[in-house]
Amino acid sequence: MQQYEDKELTCVECGATFVFSADEQELFARRGYTHEPKRCPACRQERRTQRSTGDSGYGRQMYSVVCAMCGKETEVPFEPRQGRPVYCRECYAKVRGSR
Repeated sequence: MQQYEDKELTCVECGATFVFSADEQELFARRGYTHEPKRCPACRQERRTQRSTGDSGYGRQMYSVVCAMCGKETEVPFEPRQGRPVYCRECYAKVRGSR
């Protein structure tokens, strides 16, 4: 069994130093990860949050629309076309599921 020691790494996002603990290294190895983390825990969490909310953080323009099915106001990452219905996330899933 390999012995791990705490390592100090530098975050590529914010430049802060953080400790990649021996326990984390063992967990990474068990999960089959071959690379060390590039981001500190705070930046990793922020990245997960952005992914789960669909906010890429890259300045993608969003357009405000009203859902054609439920009337809820929502945002979409494309410019709606005249005469084409636009749905919120929940209604889109319903429409797509009925096909």
